[in-house]
Amino acid sequence: MKREIMITGDGSKTIHMPDLNEQYHSKHGALQEALHVFIETGLEYFVEVSLSQKRDFKKEPLHILEYGFGTGLNAMLTAQHKSNTFMEYTALEAFPIAAEEVEAIDYGKLLEDQELFAQLHNASWNKKTQISDSFFIEKIQTTFEKLDYDQKFDLIFFDAFGPRTQPELWTQPIFDAAFKSLKNGGVLTTYCAAGQVRRNMQSAGFTVERLPGPPGKREMLRASKEF
Repeated sequence: MKREIMITGDGSKTIHMPDLNEQYHSKHGALQEALHVFIETGLEYFVEVSLSQKRDFKKEPLHILEYGFGTGLNAMLTAQHKSNTFMEYTALEAFPIAAEEVEAIDYGKLLEDQELFAQLHNASWNKKTQISDSFFIEKIQTTFEKLDYDQKFDLIFFDAFGPRTQPELWTQPIFDAAFKSLKNGGVLTTYCAAGQVRRNMQSAGFTVERLPGPPGKREMLRASKEF
């Protein structure tokens, strides 16, 4: 299948698959989408709520699960985030991108940290790797359907290809497993706001909010596992 590098609306790059009319990030702005959906509405929201509840992240690290490591953009933005938070980041990916694609998207240049971008992509698969004093990553090469964790994660970044392209990744069984993997009080964020996706999340047990989306999208979803 043909794959090409696309310049998105904010000047950042993504990988485009013209045969599917699908890309790894929003064509309206890869960086803006990642910051809005996963960092601001996900990470920063969760950290703020947790700190208001007196959580000490040095004693209890923040555990994040990403559905779809892809280009590594979400992981890099998380690792760069200045929140004084110890993080353990688990990323699922069935089909890692090619080395030449990593070089072409060059988020290391965009985000002014070539070393970090290289570390994330060079980290071994299926093994926990220390990236910094406060950030560990474990990239797992597997499909979403094989997820089986029990109350391990605080925060989920759900960044699969859209339901038009891969509807099987947005079903209730997928969200059942995601719900099970979250701790009570945990949060899931995604760029997708489709009605059936929201209903599947609710059927899995989530409390779901529709929130303003990133550029080019009216809404996004944030789902919570209530105490």
